[in-house]
Amino acid sequence: MRVLVIGGTGHVGTYLVPRLVRLGHEIIVVTRGQREPYHADPAWGAVRRVKMDRQREEAAGSFGRNVRDLKADAVVDMLCFTPESARQLAEALRGHVRHLLHCGTIWVHGYPVEPPVTEDQPRKPLEEYGILKNEAESYYLGQAQQRGFPVTCLNPGHIVGPGWEPVSPTACHDMQTFAKLARAEEVVLPNIGMETLHHVHADDVAQAFEKAMTHWSASVGEAFHVVSPSALTLRSYAEAVASWFGQKANLRFAPFEEWLETVPPDFRGSARAHVEHSSNFSCAKAMRLLGYSPRYTSLEAVRESVNWLIEHGRLTV
Repeated sequence: MRVLVIGGTGHVGTYLVPRLVRLGHEIIVVTRGQREPYHADPAWGAVRRVKMDRQREEAAGSFGRNVRDLKADAVVDMLCFTPESARQLAEALRGHVRHLLHCGTIWVHGYPVEPPVTEDQPRKPLEEYGILKNEAESYYLGQAQQRGFPVTCLNPGHIVGPGWEPVSPTACHDMQTFAKLARAEEVVLPNIGMETLHHVHADDVAQAFEKAMTHWSASVGEAFHVVSPSALTLRSYAEAVASWFGQKANLRFAPFEEWLETVPPDFRGSARAHVEHSSNFSCAKAMRLLGYSPRYTSLEAVRESVNWLIEHGRLTV
């Protein structure tokens, strides 16, 4: 097939595009042209790149039409954040593509009701990002049910991998948390540290998109969680990281608001959001219907990210 990937040089696209090339697909990547893939791969030599400024073209009402004019059989959209973006693309592509694959987020659910959360549980997103992503997904799935639009929605957890700063045991992207654990310095966690995070390696996300495309009849009209086999509590996560460096985690626990004051100001909003969500999701549906088989546990995925940051001088431990 001719496959068009919107945002194909991003973290997931770095793994997805070479996968699709090796399957024999003709690949077009739509990008603003501001970034190269995170990792070099000979497969990129076979990829056609097309520059588009999505924000500008959507404002002009031309983005969907320009995507359609590239005549792809399948479109992978890694960069849809609003229902307006979803609507413009769907209206342009209806009747012109065999498959549209939409990248959502596990935060379409909000706080967990019955963890691990399955796709059919109630959705009560907590903040603008999750609310808008949920509205985009709801629009797409409604189009699939009412008009037969061939869309699949895949919702990744906290994406990690080489070149990526993982959400740390303090529930934010403060990389000094890893340095402190490596040096057995005190790290403060909220409450008793039993809130959860659910990571996923970028290549496992890429695998899920590939599987959804391959298992077309099982994936169309459905939404899937794309996560590692299990979530991590903040406490167990911190203890594991310390052990990588031969240390015992030096942890202190504090009530939520008091703990939040210990988080660097730039990270407090993110930390609050991650704790409020306490992500813990099931990927059983993707495993059953798509043959999704994550290669990485949460800890394995994070450790690869942390090692990369150390090796490239972005984290000193």
